[in-house]
Amino acid sequence: MKQKVYEGIQNQAQPMTPTANIIRDAWVFGILPETETCEGWTIQGIDALYDKVTAAWEPYGHLVSRLPPDLRERHARIYTAAVTHARANGWNPELDDTD
Repeated sequence: MKQKVYEGIQNQAQPMTPTANIIRDAWVFGILPETETCEGWTIQGIDALYDKVTAAWEPYGHLVSRLPPDLRERHARIYTAAVTHARANGWNPELDDTD
């Protein structure tokens, strides 16, 4: 059986997914360089990254407002760019009756 691999944050059909957010958070905390898209990573690799990101968020209660200024600025820059790109490609954050 072929092992499932992640397509990469830049190749996701839906740009604002939990997996993409894990990768963005890894960029925020410096766990991964911002050039790392995780393309070709196994599910186990993504799971391990999730654990590292969760541990990095713990001192801040998983709240952006509790991040120190440098991390808060990096978070804002990364997520603003992601949302802008996603909206330009048709993403709508509003939930509809099927969500």
